[in-house]
Amino acid sequence: MTAPTRVSRDDIENRLRALQTGVTDRVEATKGKIIAGAAAAGVVLLVIAFLLGKRKGRKKTTIVEIRRV
Repeated sequence: MTAPTRVSRDDIENRLRALQTGVTDRVEATKGKIIAGAAAAGVVLLVIAFLLGKRKGRKKTTIVEIRRV
């Protein structure tokens, strides 16, 4: 069997920095796509709300007839 080696503080810091840079790079790469998707979803929800409100307003519109006597 091999003797276990001691893990130093520098080893742990180097590993954590490597993991952090990898994650940071991935986040930066996908940030633009996420923002664009959220903006598109917001526009779609706004259009749907407008169309549903327009339809509901048309359903409740009262027709007033004016007759001359």
